[in-house]
Amino acid sequence: MTQGLHTLQYGESGTPIVFLHGLFGQGRNWNTIGKALLPDHRVTLVDLPNHGRSPWTERIDYPQMADTVAGEVIRALGPVCLVGHSMGGKVAMMLALRHPELIERLVVADIAPVAYPSAREFTGYIRALQDLDLSGITTREDADAALAPAVPAASVRAFLLQNLRRQGDSWRWQPNLEVLDRDIERLAGWPEEAAASAPYPGPVLWVAGATSDYIRPEYDQTMRALFPHYRKVRIKGAGHWVHSEQPEVFIELLRRFLTP
Repeated sequence: MTQGLHTLQYGESGTPIVFLHGLFGQGRNWNTIGKALLPDHRVTLVDLPNHGRSPWTERIDYPQMADTVAGEVIRALGPVCLVGHSMGGKVAMMLALRHPELIERLVVADIAPVAYPSAREFTGYIRALQDLDLSGITTREDADAALAPAVPAASVRAFLLQNLRRQGDSWRWQPNLEVLDRDIERLAGWPEEAAASAPYPGPVLWVAGATSDYIRPEYDQTMRALFPHYRKVRIKGAGHWVHSEQPEVFIELLRRFLTP
């Protein structure tokens, strides 16, 4: 179906729903959530540009990613429910603003349409991956041990190492680390052009993790200006990776939201 972006597709009938992952992620990160919605929905999991098995580009920004997903994935499906987490949530919001006729419903997981003050944490992860000597790696366990001094949290290392792919007798990173490093501040930001966009007219579910600081009360006004028909839900016991930390709650929220 697509000419460039890599996708995973489940289900042959039902309402189409498309999932977009966050930075360093890939479509299969949504496997558990997506498969739980079968057989009532046709599920498409997208690898965004410069991630997973999708092509690399010379630059990365939200309008470009939104237009690519719209043109290569969503137009072939018809109006969809679009779900995005973190970076993918910003892509989803930008897509809904630029192509509202393609989006029937929108779900944004733990991100706001604002410029965040710093991408330092993510820059540190990118540099840690770039600095890892892959020529000395034999197994994933080797990579985990080598990455531990720079990334002490085992859960974060496990997430990052999903991007390590064996190629013959060697290893390579799937994400375009050079472009991500160069354009990371653009990803932490939010395009100025969005402020002049017509508000998205459809229903929006805005999901936040209770222990995350990505969704703050002061962001509500901006969200309301661009997405006036939104409902905000905060999930207890979850941080930024709200859908993976509380999957059953997230799935139930989706099911209710997807039922008109």
